[in-house]
Parts: sequence; structure tokens; C-alpha cells
Amino acid sequence: MEPTFCQAPLAPYACIPDRSRGRLVDEPSTGGRSPFQRDRDRIIHAAAFRRLSSKTQVFVYHEGDSYRTRLSHSLEVSQIARSIARELHLNEDLAEALALAHDLGHPPFGHAGEDVLKRCMAPFGGFDHNAQSLKVVTKLERHYAAFDGLNLTWETLEGLVKHNGPLTGTLPAYIAAFDKKFPLELADHSSLEAQVAAVADDIAYNNHDIADGLRAGLFPIDAVRDLPVVGPKLAEVDAQHPGLDPARRIHETVRRMINAMVSDVVAYARGHLAEHRIRDISDVRKAAHPLVSFSPEMQATDRALKAFLFPNMYRHYKVMRATTKARRVVDDLFSLLLSEPRLLPGDWRNRCNGPGAPETAHEVCDYVAGMTDRFALDEHARLFDPKVNP
Repeated sequence: MEPTFCQAPLAPYACIPDRSRGRLVDEPSTGGRSPFQRDRDRIIHAAAFRRLSSKTQVFVYHEGDSYRTRLSHSLEVSQIARSIARELHLNEDLAEALALAHDLGHPPFGHAGEDVLKRCMAPFGGFDHNAQSLKVVTKLERHYAAFDGLNLTWETLEGLVKHNGPLTGTLPAYIAAFDKKFPLELADHSSLEAQVAAVADDIAYNNHDIADGLRAGLFPIDAVRDLPVVGPKLAEVDAQHPGLDPARRIHETVRRMINAMVSDVVAYARGHLAEHRIRDISDVRKAAHPLVSFSPEMQATDRALKAFLFPNMYRHYKVMRATTKARRVVDDLFSLLLSEPRLLPGDWRNRCNGPGAPETAHEVCDYVAGMTDRFALDEHARLFDPKVNP
């Protein structure tokens, strides 16, 4: 008798492991882990996941070791996603796998690196970090004997591609090509577990960017007093713990902010599920809108936090200086390697098709996108600084 993997009590609209639609390359089940647990474990053991430890979101890696990296951010998103999934009786393992994988396609230097690759790849079909995440887990990880990629389940691939909503209109080329091979029902909503991972991402980066910005001295703590949720939670901390040192004061405020947002999402999702009489996963996929999200009030708070962070953190002159340098590094690397693919190492070079060719552009893009901040800076020095040994 085949083992069952249901984590009681799962809701009827959760993704049930025993009902998974399987993998592109069929594999025998293993007795000790559910399909989604295997997906999570494969993601954790992937080289692209390890590289997240030296890929940053806002700060370049050498500016300080206390700021979030893509890895620490992904772990924090995972913890928040598991907490929400547990409250809603969803599959925690799938929510965790999606949270851990959601940033695998991001290039070095965060959005600065992504902006450069979008521009450089415009003549060759463009660059999209969600499509790159799919490419990482279905092609670029080359470790298993029987297949390229990680051979993840349909549910994990679907959630990875659609966690921000259905995909309609013009699709990134790699997603469109993969969908023909393994259809992911792109026009439908994703699972609730994927929706949980998406909102957990919002909760994590808003709150932790506030924390990192305060620690970096980009803005004073008094500047956040008028922000919704942040101000009241800061006042609450000050009333309960007067004279608290700055580091503890920030941490206490941020953890209460996270708790408030998680509670909001859980309560609003429960109301949505009941109001729309969601019975099973097919109801979730055919719903008119996402079922796991912030309430309208918390959406307004989310917009206010983003509106504050944009000028005060993301456009702070110190961050802009680092961003400008990062853009130049990625631009230099892409341009040089596209024109001289013989400079690429081993297999990367062998898969190219001559200077400036579309195949070469895609290989160069994959090579650069997979770099950590540290490796990109070192590679730039090796290729452009005559004093550095190549």
C-alpha cells in the first residue's frame, strides 16, 4: 500500500500531496517524504539557492554583514509563509518550497542588475526574473543523472511562475516554451499556497527594509512615526519598554509589524474563502481574484510603506552610488562576454554560437544572472583590471 502524506488537518482547498499532478520526468515516490517535501529539499540543495547568500537586495554585499541578503530574505519569507499556511490549514511544505525558490532567478545587485539585463537582452527576447527562476529549476541546475533542473512537481512550478497572479498576454519566451511542454494553466490563479508565498514576500521585504534602513542610518527612527502600523507599533514599544536601546527598539517594532500583517492576511483570507464558498482547488484557480491578500486597510499601509521607502531608502544617495557602480559592472560583463564569448569558462563557451549571436546572448545572460555580487565584482576585476590575475 502506497504511503499517504496528508498533514492533517488540511483544508479541502489546499494542495494535497497525494493528488499532485506529478513531475515532467516521472520518478518513483519515496516513503519518507511527500512530493512537496522533496521539492523543498531539492531547492535547498541547489547551487542557485546557496548563491543567494551573496546576492543582496539593496546593499552591495561588502557594505555590511548585518543587512539582508537574498538568502536571509528567502528564509524569512519561508517562515512567514509557513505561519500563514498553518493558520489557513494549507500545505506548509508547498508554501515553504515556493518561498525558498521565489528569488532564484534574481541576478546580482538586485533590481540594478535586473534592469541592466532587461536592457541588454531586449534584442534577444528580454529578461524576466520569474522566467529565470523557472529556467534555473528546469534547466540550469545540472546535477541529476536523469534530467536537467530539479524536476519539481507541477504544483511547485505552477506556483513559482504564477505566484503574483495569472499570466496573460505576451509571455516571457522561456515560460511560453516550457508551458507547451508541461502546461501550467497560466491563465488561472495559482494555488493558495503560492498566494501565501507572494504575500509573505511583501510582508518580509517591507518590514525588513525598514529595519535595514534604520540600522544603516539612511533615515532616523522619528521619520517613521507617522507611517501606518509602524508608528503605532513604535509607540507601543516605547510605552511598554521606555529607554530601550536602538537595536532592540527596532527589532521589537518590526516583529510587531510583521505579526499585525500576518494576522490581517489570515483574517481577510478566511473571510474571502467563506464569502466565496471555496470548496476545492478548482474553485481557487477559477476565482475572480486572489483569495489570500492584505485587507483594503492593510493594502493602504503597504502602499504607504513602499511610498516611504522609495525616496528614503531605494533612492538615498548612498544606495544610488552603489546602484550606479553595480549597473556598470553588469553592463561591462554582458557587453564584453557577448562580443568575446571565448572569455567564458568551459561549458558556457562551448554552448555559444559566435560573438553577438542570440544563442551566445542567452548563455551570457544565464552566466551573469547566476553570479553572486562578490563573483561579479571579482570577475569584473579579472576581465578589466590589468593588475588582476585572470
